[in-house]
Amino acid sequence: MAPRGPKPIPTQVKLVTGTARAHRLNPQEPMPMPEVPEPPDHLNEDARAEWARIADELSALGILTRLDRGSLAAYCQAYGRWRQAEQALARMAERDATTDGLMIRTKSGNLIQNPLVGSANKAMADMMRYAAEFGLTPSARSRVEGLSPDAGWSPADEFLA
Repeated sequence: MAPRGPKPIPTQVKLVTGTARAHRLNPQEPMPMPEVPEPPDHLNEDARAEWARIADELSALGILTRLDRGSLAAYCQAYGRWRQAEQALARMAERDATTDGLMIRTKSGNLIQNPLVGSANKAMADMMRYAAEFGLTPSARSRVEGLSPDAGWSPADEFLA
């Protein structure tokens, strides 16, 4: 049976968002060191570029650790797929002034939505879901307070002492 109530929020997220209260923190929670993990080999070129663009900044905020490699890879891969689908749609739009590549004609002559539209939309939805987890959207970022450089890696010490 699944645990009841909302999903627990990690202490680091509580600290960064400013919602940490000593009586609500888990003193046994693992607190991995912020670190930039190596990108997985399977990432496409666009995904690798996105990884390079954001990984250092997320680590500097104390949000990214080696344990987050898979989640960040999922975000970056979704970004790469979204970008590739959008680029393919743009190329098709150049050849199709009527529907801008958003519709294609079947063998029987019917117009249907281009499957790339669905692929782009799915990748974008996945990307935005992961982006919110890392504070990469304006609304998610508004709930995040960056760590000050002189605070050390874990301001939880004042709560856990």
